[in-house]
Amino acid sequence: MSQPQGGILPEPTSSALFLILRVRNPAQDVGAVLRVSARVPALVAKVAAADRRSRLVGNIGIGSEFWEVISPAKRPKRLRPFNAIDRRAPNTGGDVLLHIISRRPDLNFELAMRIMNELGDTVDVIDEVHGFRYLGTRDLTGFLDGTENPKGKQRAVVALIGEEDPDFAGGSYVFTQRYVHDLKKWATVPLREQEGTIGRRKKDSKQLTDKVRPATAHISRVVIEEHGEELQIVRHSFPYGTLAEAGLFFIAYTKDLAIPEKMLSRMLGTSGDDLHDHLMDFTRAVSGATFFAPSLKVLRSLALHHT
Repeated sequence: MSQPQGGILPEPTSSALFLILRVRNPAQDVGAVLRVSARVPALVAKVAAADRRSRLVGNIGIGSEFWEVISPAKRPKRLRPFNAIDRRAPNTGGDVLLHIISRRPDLNFELAMRIMNELGDTVDVIDEVHGFRYLGTRDLTGFLDGTENPKGKQRAVVALIGEEDPDFAGGSYVFTQRYVHDLKKWATVPLREQEGTIGRRKKDSKQLTDKVRPATAHISRVVIEEHGEELQIVRHSFPYGTLAEAGLFFIAYTKDLAIPEKMLSRMLGTSGDDLHDHLMDFTRAVSGATFFAPSLKVLRSLALHHT
């Protein structure tokens, strides 16, 4: 399999930076944007050399509409725009995703500045989110996040395209949403009700038994089994925000965008069983976009094709 970009498979560390960009003139600037994108792995390595212990990694993703400009005749089989669900899960789009992870927010920022300086006036920033680890690996609701994340070699099995689309093997689809939490409202909810909303105990993240866990709990809605196997994605989500606005930047890598789409449908009550995830009573999605993170080989070839 072709080598994936460096930030897909490692476990997230303590900070992340997410940039979603719009290319101002796609037809005119496609070559310039792709040449910078192909240089991102080298820029990551250069900034990472300042402190190897920071474990700085990063990925570039390309949006569905921009891919139509890049290569309309040859594209990843399952790449498509974000499937909006009315105003509750809007499609805000984006041409380029920059996802940076490390133990040092300053190096995240340094890398992002270098990449943006090279992109120059070819792009505009749609969204910029600086994520941080909160009380270990908890969401701002106080519950442990990412408990269902695959571990070890299973992460590659879940995230990376293989023989089902050989031209794009080693790449991964990316599903993103930014959520804003109503933390004041959440703080008024008793602990037992919070645990029923999530489906886990707050202290140790132990899953509530089937007997006591509501069908509307977050875990009940997003843990899906088909043909005896659990549908999985590789989450890299991070809390973010200020005292004025805070929430979660949800990002998942997958070899099949249908999986996070099914989870979202069950969360918002559009899957046909008249149930919704009661966590959604305390948070709202303000963005939604999908991307494709090519393998290193494909990333280089795209730039060469548009030289």
